[in-house]
Amino acid sequence: MDIQIQKGWNLEQADSAAELYEEAFGAKFTRAIPDKLKRIAILSKSFVPVFSFAATSGNDIIGIAGFQVSDGSLTGGIGAKKLIQELGFFSGLWACLVFSLFKRQPKARELVMDGIAVDSGFRGQGIGSELLDQIIHYAAENGFDSVRLDVIDSNPRARKLYELKGFVEVSSESFPYLKWLIGFSGSTTMVLKVENIV
Repeated sequence: MDIQIQKGWNLEQADSAAELYEEAFGAKFTRAIPDKLKRIAILSKSFVPVFSFAATSGNDIIGIAGFQVSDGSLTGGIGAKKLIQELGFFSGLWACLVFSLFKRQPKARELVMDGIAVDSGFRGQGIGSELLDQIIHYAAENGFDSVRLDVIDSNPRARKLYELKGFVEVSSESFPYLKWLIGFSGSTTMVLKVENIV
C-alpha cells in the first residue's frame, strides 16, 4: 500500500481529518463538548492544515500530526467566537474554559507539537514515527531551536517513542483533581533540542 507523507492537506478532507482527530483525542475533549458529532463538526471547520503533516493512502488521510508556532496552529480556528456560535453562549463559554486548560504557548524559536493521530487500521506500521520525523525536520529546516510536546501519564507508548527520538523530560505535572474534567491526571513536558538532530 502506497502511503505518502505531506505537509498540509486539502480542506475538502477536513471531515475525515476531524474524524481521525476525534478517534485519537475525543475523550480528552468530551467535557468541553459532550456531543461527539458536534465535536467533529467544530473541528472540521476549525482546522488550519498548513500547521500539520498528513499521511495519506489514496485520497484518504490515515495519519495527522499537528503543530503550533507563533504564527498559528492546526486547531487555531477553535476560538471563543466559533465555540459560542456553534454551541450557544453558556455551552460555548464552558468549552472555552475547558480548552484553556490545554493551551500551550510556544516560546520564541520553539515549535510545539499538538499530537499525532493514526487511523486504527494503520497503526503499527511506523506512520506515527514518520510524522514525528517530518515535524522534527521541519523545525530544523525552518530555524527553530527546539520542539516541545506534552505526553499524558496514561500514554507510556507515546512517551517511549518520544524518548527514542531524543526528547528529554524537562518537567512533569500532577493534577488528580482535574481528571474528571480532562480525562488524565498528569502530564510530562518533553523537549528536543534541534541542534541535536541536525
